[in-house]
Amino acid sequence: MSERLSVLKTYKLYVGGKFPRSESGRVYEVTDSKNNWLANAPLSSRKDARDAVVAARKAFGGWSGATAYNRGQILYRIAEMLEGRRDQYVAEVADAEGLSKSKAAAQVDAAIDRWVWYAGWTDKIAQVVGGGNPVAGPYFNLSSPEPTGVVAVLAPQESSFLGLVSVLAPVIATGNTAVVVASEKSPLPALSLGEVLATSDLPGGVVNILSGRTAEIAAPLAAHRDVNAIDLAGADETLAKELEIAAADNLKRVLRPQPVDDADWSATPGTDRMTAFLETKTVWHPTGALGASGSSY
Repeated sequence: MSERLSVLKTYKLYVGGKFPRSESGRVYEVTDSKNNWLANAPLSSRKDARDAVVAARKAFGGWSGATAYNRGQILYRIAEMLEGRRDQYVAEVADAEGLSKSKAAAQVDAAIDRWVWYAGWTDKIAQVVGGGNPVAGPYFNLSSPEPTGVVAVLAPQESSFLGLVSVLAPVIATGNTAVVVASEKSPLPALSLGEVLATSDLPGGVVNILSGRTAEIAAPLAAHRDVNAIDLAGADETLAKELEIAAADNLKRVLRPQPVDDADWSATPGTDRMTAFLETKTVWHPTGALGASGSSY
């Protein structure tokens, strides 16, 4: 009996809940740390970026309008699905980043735990950053957080999975939708994440994942008037400056790159990345008067 041929995986984009190839038909070779070929990844075009924004905008109303509890359930479901496919991601992260199996496993475990961590925050962040404000007058004054909208996320270049989850999870936990540009050098774990998102009850379009040349994809996203914010985590100093200028032209909110090394992605992230893409809505309402005494409530 002859040996069977293995079935090589075809990596595709994840846009609008579907898995299209790049409209350009282009691909590029992805190699490991020893320059061995791993796969061909889609080389996304500007048109792919625009399509992803359309999908993210279409999904925004439903996702931002979902209850925080429901969003938390879905994020937890993502962690469940990743746990079931842990071995696959350990292998992909090990190849992508040149890590030993044990170190790659630690990265994957931390990424799964990160999804659980943000799942727990979905219905709590409003209590931390919102609340009642004391005012001098017969009014209720209440502040509550609301999602910014469509957020472009440039994933970290060196931390292909844990870094990716660390910048993506807080964006969607707070009700935003995302267009993610995967690590240019190591996009495969990000593209595989799309397979988990598609089967985790996350509505199509909430997360859209593109691979290719970061600068080529990020430029139209920074200038796009239907993108409300951009996280520049995966941009180098020169690219970040160019994108900030493009974003300023349409008053886009910008989260500048932070000096984070690989070890810091494993640290407890805090709430900064959640609050970075929240707007505060403040409502005034008269309290009214009770009885002849003029007391109010």
